Amino acid sequence: MTTTAPRQLHLNINALNAGVYASAWRWPASDPGGFADLGHYLRIARLAEKAKFDAIFLADTPAIKDRIDLRPINALEPTVVLAAIAASTTHLGLIGTASTSFNEPYNIARRFATLDRISGGRAAWNIVTTGVDEAARNFGQDAIAAHGQRYERAAEFADVVRRLWHSWDDDALVGDKARALLVDPAKLHAVDHHGEYFRVQGALTTPRSPQGHPVLVQAGGSDDGRGLAARHAEAIFTVSQTIEDGVAYAKDVRERATRLGRNGAGIVLLPGLSTVIGDTEAAARQRHEALADLIPPAYGFARLSSVLHRDVSTLDLDAPLPDDLAPPADGHHTAFHSTVGLARRENLTLRQLLRRLGGGIGHRVVIGTPEQVADDIARWFAAGAADGFNLMPDVLADGFEAFTEQVVPLLQRKGIFRREYEHTTLRGHLGLGAPEKP
Repeated sequence: MTTTAPRQLHLNINALNAGVYASAWRWPASDPGGFADLGHYLRIARLAEKAKFDAIFLADTPAIKDRIDLRPINALEPTVVLAAIAASTTHLGLIGTASTSFNEPYNIARRFATLDRISGGRAAWNIVTTGVDEAARNFGQDAIAAHGQRYERAAEFADVVRRLWHSWDDDALVGDKARALLVDPAKLHAVDHHGEYFRVQGALTTPRSPQGHPVLVQAGGSDDGRGLAARHAEAIFTVSQTIEDGVAYAKDVRERATRLGRNGAGIVLLPGLSTVIGDTEAAARQRHEALADLIPPAYGFARLSSVLHRDVSTLDLDAPLPDDLAPPADGHHTAFHSTVGLARRENLTLRQLLRRLGGGIGHRVVIGTPEQVADDIARWFAAGAADGFNLMPDVLADGFEAFTEQVVPLLQRKGIFRREYEHTTLRGHLGLGAPEKP
């Protein structure tokens, strides 16, 4: 008789500069310059590893597109920071964002293969297409490409990267001193790719890592995004406000992957989750209100206008969102639908929506005691709406400390989260098998 091991929850920390709330940098315990300080990220990583988190995640946009006068940005290049974190940790996974719009497959394949090797198999690449004109102008372009074209390029880009990672056989590095054979040339394979967007000869300069190759992560909300995720992603960052939304998304993307010949059931789904924790529910709500009070109105208006592609400063603050809102043509569908869905479902006025979002971009917010947060996570996990969460605390690092010290032990007592690491690679943490060959 065989028994199946119970599912285990997965937790990543999204090290979003000062925290997911736009006012986090103004919180008494925060360092306003932390977003550009390596020590800040090392502290978060050490907290995550102590709590046995799967990984730390660093988002990125190669441009200043936010109100930097009012809020910190993701200022540091992710793989450089992750390399430093790799040297300061032993088990924590390292997920970095790199754009397919403003890079080339060979340098991204090499960069993440290097991070994977130096970390002992803990790296993951978060595939993004980048949809902001500010980034395009930093790379000699007048504007970003159309949504569909960006995803066509991304699909070919990821195909080439995977082939480069497989251009070394597992046993290509021989190291036979007696035979004077370092690397077996027969076990290196040039990719010799000639596509619509890229021409790459290969092979990669980097031998295979302990986990085969870095884990592939993607956040796919639009139809094109879900298609890219189904084709390549081994873990997916999602935006879901309700359990029903989470279950429906899981069903859709897993069926898409299965139709492509992949193991859709094996994909790890990680919705974003923002937390505001207090000793009592009243204390948590007071913390949320205090953080909301610290958000400059100009920032809230600018951020929501960007998400909705509508100047919300001209709207009635005490009325619901207008009925004529439509998703933008150039992408950003996930944030749009999540934000509008939240406002419609709870009949929020514009003023209430601005405070509810905390200056964020529409991820679900849970405000309450450690017990309430843990129970909420367990409900989503049991319902199959999530395999885990991409955690975005209100403030970094003290909001994260509250989660690791007060919520994680409750999840461990529920028997759904590890007490010790059982593996040394990120694939092992996530329960992923050997990487699929392209």
